[in-house]
Amino acid sequence: MRLGLIGFGNIGRTLLELLARADLHPAHLAVLVRPGREAALPAKVVAVTSAEALLAERPDLVIECGGHSAVAEHGPKVLRAGVDMVQVSVGALADAGLEAQLRGAAQEGGARLILPAGAVGGLDLLSALSAAGDLHVTYRGIKPPKAWAGSPAEEVLDLDGLAAREVFFRGSAREAARAFPKNANVAAALALAGAGFEATQVELIADPAAPGNLHEYDVRSPVANYAMQIENLPSADNVKTSVSTVYSVLREIRNRMTPVVI
Repeated sequence: MRLGLIGFGNIGRTLLELLARADLHPAHLAVLVRPGREAALPAKVVAVTSAEALLAERPDLVIECGGHSAVAEHGPKVLRAGVDMVQVSVGALADAGLEAQLRGAAQEGGARLILPAGAVGGLDLLSALSAAGDLHVTYRGIKPPKAWAGSPAEEVLDLDGLAAREVFFRGSAREAARAFPKNANVAAALALAGAGFEATQVELIADPAAPGNLHEYDVRSPVANYAMQIENLPSADNVKTSVSTVYSVLREIRNRMTPVVI
């Protein structure tokens, strides 16, 4: 398989390590980076600086791990060219206009926009239940105070001096994804799989006692009710990102490269 990456930050670097560890070796790998960042890439990786140049490398699959702005700038071009794209920055779809643009580009190009589960589980069941309607989903994102640094949480909490668990945001998944673009991809994934951005309720919490990045959600439907709690270790290079997020992207690639898909 010929693989393309958009962005080469913490997720991109970790993904290449996991591919090697899993003995998965794409026949060709090209990475789209900002001009001037080409030297940061490892040997045997083709560096490009535009979506057009990335597509010229004929990827079978593109992994977006460059953030919301990268989705907006490059995503429509990739999909319109007929290339499937795994979008790690799921929260970018909280922008209804961008979501419509990506869906239209995918339809025009005959490509698929693939949204990985990221740091959360159970999306298969949630997506199945959504067909029954009357779905009620409440999500709670709980992280250590330092994981909320650089976000609007700083405006309402003293993150350095926080001594007890504090809820600092309550609202819809759309509001959460827009206000906390680096922290709320899980809320967006749950919304897209289930009841939608407006109906999915979100609480964001800073907790000095949190052992890692915790994701909890409750689902009520006419078909089934369930609760999910996941305790993720943060990525070594970015406390905002759960390391399991990269493993979910690895799974998408593995399912393209191996004969059995699960």
